[in-house]
Amino acid sequence: MSYTKYMREANLVGGDWIAADSGKTIDVTNPATGDVIGTVPNSGRAETERAIAAAEAAFEGLASMPLLERVGLLHKLHDALMDNQATLAELLTVEQGKPLFEAKGEIAIGAAYVRWFAEEVRRAKGEIVPAPGKNRQIMVTKHPIGVVGMITPWNFPSSMLARKVGPALAAGCTVVAKPATATPYSGLAWGALCEEVGFPSGSVNILTGSAREIGGAIMDSPVVRKLTFTGSTEVGKELIRQSADTVKKVSMELGGNAPFLVFDDADVDAAVQGAIVSKYRNAGQTCVCANRMYVQAGVYDQFVGKLKAATAAMKVGDGLEDGVEQGPMIDMESLEKVEELLGDATSKGAQVVLGGGRHPKGLTFFEPTIVTGATQDMRVSKEEIFGPLAPVFKFEDEDEAIAWANDTDFGLCSYAYTRDIGRIMKLNEKLQYGMIGINSGLITTVEAPFGGVKESGLGKEGGSQGLEDYLDTKYTAVDF
Repeated sequence: MSYTKYMREANLVGGDWIAADSGKTIDVTNPATGDVIGTVPNSGRAETERAIAAAEAAFEGLASMPLLERVGLLHKLHDALMDNQATLAELLTVEQGKPLFEAKGEIAIGAAYVRWFAEEVRRAKGEIVPAPGKNRQIMVTKHPIGVVGMITPWNFPSSMLARKVGPALAAGCTVVAKPATATPYSGLAWGALCEEVGFPSGSVNILTGSAREIGGAIMDSPVVRKLTFTGSTEVGKELIRQSADTVKKVSMELGGNAPFLVFDDADVDAAVQGAIVSKYRNAGQTCVCANRMYVQAGVYDQFVGKLKAATAAMKVGDGLEDGVEQGPMIDMESLEKVEELLGDATSKGAQVVLGGGRHPKGLTFFEPTIVTGATQDMRVSKEEIFGPLAPVFKFEDEDEAIAWANDTDFGLCSYAYTRDIGRIMKLNEKLQYGMIGINSGLITTVEAPFGGVKESGLGKEGGSQGLEDYLDTKYTAVDF
C-alpha cells in the first residue's frame, strides 16, 4: 500500500496537522470495493476560522517573498508531484475509482499547472501609461489579492486543486482549501507536499468536514478576498449570492452539457475515438465530457455501429487492475441519477443498443451505455448526465445541429468533427461555449484558459488568464 505515504488523516491548519475540535471523523470509502480505507476530521466553522487567521498571518511573508524564491518553491512542488506520481495516483484511484492510468495523467497535469504558473508569474507585468499632461507618471501594477478560499470536487480531486493552488501561490496568495468529502486524501496530500518542499506555515491550509460550516466560514470572512469553486451550478449560484456581503472576487467552474457534433464529412473513426475519450473518461463523470452526441444523418448508422463496437470492447473494473478503462461511479446517488435519465429517455422512445443497467460487478459499477433515437424533449438534452450514458441524436443540417447544441443553459465545452474549414469558422462564431474542440475529444491543457460562458461559470483556469484571477490591479499617479 504505497499510497499511504501521503495519506493524511488530519487537517493542515497553520502548519499543524490537527483533528476536528469535536473529535468526529468521516469515513472514506473505496467505491470499487466498498471498503473503508480510512477517516478524516469532520471539521467545521471554528477550525476554518483558525485556518483563515493562519492564512492571513502568513500572507505578508509569502507576498513579499522574493519572486525567484517563490518560483523556486513551485518548481520543487512540481518535482515532488512527479517524483511521487505513482504513489499519488494510487491514492487517487483508491479513493475515487478511476483507472490508474487516468490517475497518473491527473497527477501529471496537476504538476504541469504548477510549473506553468511558476513560469507565468514572471511575466505578470504592469505598465507605464502615457499621462495626459506634464509632470505626471501613471503606473499600473499587479498585486496578490490576499487570502483565497478554495472548494474542489471529487471527480478530479488533485488536478482541480492544482489549477487553484498553483496560480494562488505563484501570485503570492495564501490558501484555505476544502476538498470534497468523498475524495479528501488527494487534497490533503497537497498540504503535505507544500509543507515538504518548504512553503511557509499557514501558506496552505486544508480542511475536511461540513461543507456548510467550512464554506459558510469562508464566505462570511472579510479576510478571504477571493473564492474559487468547482462544482455544480446550483451550489455555485448560492456561493455567488453569499459573496455579495463581503464583495469577494469569485471564479466559478460549474456544470456542463457538452454537445459532440459529427458531420457527414467527418473522419468517423477519429470521431468514434474522440467520443470514447470524451464520454467514458472517469466513467463519464467530468464536466467537459460529451453529454449529447449529435450525428448527421449521412453517417449516423456508421458512427453508432463503430461506437458500439469500441464501447463494448472497454474493460470495466477496479481502477487498480491492469487494462481497466472504466471504474465505478463515485456513489449510489450518482448511479441512480443515470438510471433516472436513462429511464426518461427510453420512456420517450430512445432505444438501448448497448449496456443499459448496473454492471454485474455490483456496487456502483454501471455498464457503458449507448442509446439511439434521442430527442430534444428528453432530460438528457438539458441535464448533465455525469455518468457512462451516451445518447445519440440524429440531425439533418448544420443550422439544426448548432441550434440544438446551443439549446441549454450551460456553455462550458463543445466538440465537433468536420473537415470543412468554413464550417469550423462558423462553429467558432456560433457555438455558445467557452471551449471548443475541433476533431478532438480531449482539449484541456495548461497553456489555454479553461472555463465556460452562460451558467457554466465565471473566470478562467489555465493560460495567462488563470493567473489574472489571483491578482489585483492598482493605478498609481505620481506628480513630479
